[in-house]
Amino acid sequence: MSKRNSAKYKLDRRMGENIWGRPKSPVNRREYGPGQHGQRRKGKVSDYGIQLRAKQKLKGYYGDVTEKQFKKAYTQAAAMKGDTSQNLIGLLERRLDAVVYRAKFTSTIFSARQLVSHGHIRVNGVKCNIASRLVKPGDEISLGSKAQEMALVMEAQGLAERDIPDYVAQDGAAKVTYIRVPSLDEVPYPVKMEPNLVVEFYSR
Repeated sequence: MSKRNSAKYKLDRRMGENIWGRPKSPVNRREYGPGQHGQRRKGKVSDYGIQLRAKQKLKGYYGDVTEKQFKKAYTQAAAMKGDTSQNLIGLLERRLDAVVYRAKFTSTIFSARQLVSHGHIRVNGVKCNIASRLVKPGDEISLGSKAQEMALVMEAQGLAERDIPDYVAQDGAAKVTYIRVPSLDEVPYPVKMEPNLVVEFYSR
């Protein structure tokens, strides 16, 4: 299992954006970057720097996705028919941990991964502990009986800071159905994501 070694909210401050849209984000208090040089004037960023930043922001949004996993998703997206940047978003949104997060079973993408890896999630009634598993349209994702009583899950379902998107259909408090693979404009990112720059980064 991949583990984020640095504090997750450092990514927010480094990017200067509240990428998960959470009220706890340090960007709400300090918009400049972390460290003693965080407030210094930034020089002009190169095209490579802009592309790298877009890649880091999109990869960071999905939690503990490793560089190897993210590059694999790009390679798969490039091999598919259609627009590579849209395909990439579609693949990322098909990850089981992402669907659990969209279903509001947890309040963060990090706890969504943990919920999956601890065996609390069922896909079509069968326990699955692989966070990177790609779900298909029509798949039912549900909470195990223990998870339904967890404070973390109950708190997440009551949060008003985000809604369940249209491509995930709610069926009661403990089950959702993944209806379709979304396009970029359907995904409720709190900040602007630029997968086209990610494609440029990897296709250099």
